[in-house]
Parts: sequence; C-alpha cells; structure tokens
Amino acid sequence: MSIRAKSEVAHHPSRGSLRGHGYFKRLGPGIVTGAADDDPSGIATYSQVGAAQGLSLLWMAPFLLPLAVGVQESTARLGLVTGKGLGTLIRERFPRWVLVGAVLLVASANTLNIAADLASMGAALRLLVPVPAGMGVVLFAVAIGVTEVFVPYHRYSRVLRWLALSLVAYVLVLAVVHVNWSAVFARTFVPRFGFDATTMIALTAIAGTTISPYLFFWQCSEEVEERDDSETAAPVDRPHLIAMRVDVWTGMLSGVGTMFAIMCAAAVTLGKSGSVNIQTAEQAAKALEPLAGSFAKIIFALGIVGLGLLAVPVLAGATAYAAAEALHWHEGLSRRLKDAPGFYAVIIASMAIGLALVGIGVNPIRALYLAAIFNGLTAPPLILLIIILTRSRGVLGEFRSGPASLIATSVAGIAMTAFPLIALLKA
Repeated sequence: MSIRAKSEVAHHPSRGSLRGHGYFKRLGPGIVTGAADDDPSGIATYSQVGAAQGLSLLWMAPFLLPLAVGVQESTARLGLVTGKGLGTLIRERFPRWVLVGAVLLVASANTLNIAADLASMGAALRLLVPVPAGMGVVLFAVAIGVTEVFVPYHRYSRVLRWLALSLVAYVLVLAVVHVNWSAVFARTFVPRFGFDATTMIALTAIAGTTISPYLFFWQCSEEVEERDDSETAAPVDRPHLIAMRVDVWTGMLSGVGTMFAIMCAAAVTLGKSGSVNIQTAEQAAKALEPLAGSFAKIIFALGIVGLGLLAVPVLAGATAYAAAEALHWHEGLSRRLKDAPGFYAVIIASMAIGLALVGIGVNPIRALYLAAIFNGLTAPPLILLIIILTRSRGVLGEFRSGPASLIATSVAGIAMTAFPLIALLKA
C-alpha cells in the first residue's frame, strides 16, 4: 500500500497557496515553532552570550539558520506525510528504551523551561505594571493552562500566530540602540572564535536554544493537527511539501533573526557597559534602560511576556504529545478534554510542576544557561532518529528527504555533538 493511500493525510487547507493577501494567517505551524524558539529562557541565553562574548558569535545566526530549517523541515515532513507524531514514529520503529529515553529527556528539559519562562514572565510584567511577580506567575500559568485545555484548536492556533508578532519587539530594540554595522557585518560573515571551553559552552547553549528538542515533537504533531478531514481536502503531494518548506523557512528565519537581534543589542549595550553577568531575560530588560532608554526596556519586557505566552503552551504541548504518543493515548489539541484526558493531564501537570518549582523557592532562572546546554546535549541523538526516519522508504516512501535535508540535519547533529565534546576536552 502506498504512503498516500495509507495515510490520506490532508494538508493544511489554506497553506497550499501562500501567495496573495492574508499571507500571515495562512502560515502553518512553522511560524509558531520559529517564534517559540525565542522563549524567555532563549532570550536570557542570547542576552548572556551577547553581553559576555560581544559580537564575536554573531556568525552563529547564518550558520544555524539552514541547520535549524533542515531539522524542522524533516520533522514537519514526517508529520505531514505519515499523519503521525514523532513519538508515535519512534515507538513504532525503535526499541522501547530509545522511546523512553527520548520522552524523559524532552519532558525534563521542558518542565524546567516552563518554570523558567513563567518566572521570567512574572518578573517582566512587574517591570511594566506594579504587581507582585508571584501574582503574575500564577495568573500566566492559570490563563495559559485554561486556554490550552478548553479553547478549540482552530481558534487557539490563530492566537499563537498573532503572538509570534512579539518577535518584532527585539528588532525595535536593535533599531533604537547605537550599532557599528560594519563591525556587525564583519563578525556575522567572518567567524572569529577560540576553541576554549567557555566559547564552546556558549556555542552549545546557542545551538541548544535554537535547535531545541521540544520543537521537534511540536512541529511534527502540529502538522498532524493542521490536517483537514473534509471531503474536499487533498492528499499530500509535492506542492504541499513546497508550501510546508516556505512555512518552516518563514518561522525559523524569524526565530534566528530575533536571536541575532538580541545578541547584537546585548553586545553593543550590556557588553560595552560591562554588564556581562546577565542571568535572566528580565535582568537584560532592566539593564537596557540606563543604556538605551525606557522605550527599549519596555519593548524588551513586552517581548518577554508575548513570547512567553506563545512558548509555554508549546513546551507543555510538546511534552504532552511525546508522552501520549509513547503511551498510545488519544492526543491532540483539537480533541476535547473528555476525549484525550491523559494528553491534557500531562499539559496540566507540566504547568503545575513548573509553577511549583517557582513557588517552593527553586530558582530555575539561574539554571537557564545550563538548560540550554542540556538541550544541546539532548538534540543530537534525537536528530539521528529523525534522519533515520526521514530517509526510510518504509516511513515516507516517495516523499523521503533528499540530499539537502540530509546534509543540513547531519551537520546540525555533528556540530551539536562537537561543541560539548571540545568544551569537555578543553575544560
């Protein structure tokens, strides 16, 4: 039986044509994935690296962009063609210990990130309005949890797409600070860095934050969610794959572009002022005020809140998809609570544990840099599984990935393995 006949997967109905008016609303999961890549923990990591390393690591933006696109395009291809999430495909094709290890790694990293993001959002809200940070954390956690569980997916996904506009905040910050663009250009396209342990750890953190394991599960599962089961929906074909690539490129270009803006702004402001010990996203926002004015601080803080509202449900959702697919539960944000109780229980538990970590005094914000490194260590084995799946004729048939995708994902896995190994050797 052919792949097309086996799955009859219907493509996101409006993404088949991305030309003309209404382009933004016709984008699929790629734009949400790209924006969620710049969650508050990512903002903290990019700010810390920019403040400490200056402009020297800006070359990571053009280097990581095609690699991130390659990995996300591969996961999107798996979901689009097979109609199955990444956890399901791993369960069907690999030994159980591989599945359990993958789910545990993703779930632990996601829960820590949720706690860190909620804490950052509460602190950022306090920079905007005079409310206790703890109150903001609770309000955000409850609002996100209720929305993700009870709002129908077709409405919820639109909200996530509009929240992606929060990325513009960091472009605006870069526009109001003084930048030596000739130096930026030189550092962006002419890599200069040392092989010392500190630099290699920074590269591991940047790569782990940009090519994050939770995005693999989210992208694949959301391609499945975006299917339309109506009689007029067409099965997957080459034009659908092309439209999917445009969607993924749009999302990752916005995500990596924002990474570049944050690192650059931090380097030319915080780094030059000597504020190299930036541990949190809200510290970066507050430190910008005396250097670039209140406008920069407010925009930076608004971006933290907006992207947190987008990223936290993605983190919780990715954990739920991974767990539900591993345990063969009914899953999907398009299902009602009573139809997928286990799936939604994982979302609620993820939010509750993240909230508890903040409430009991464990300060996960201080561990953000380590969380980014942990993501960097977790990604390579998952990327290897993705390569095996996307090159399998038994999984994708005629739609298996080509040489360009194979090269991009392979280089991503190799680079993310080499960075921590060199850091360990140099330590």
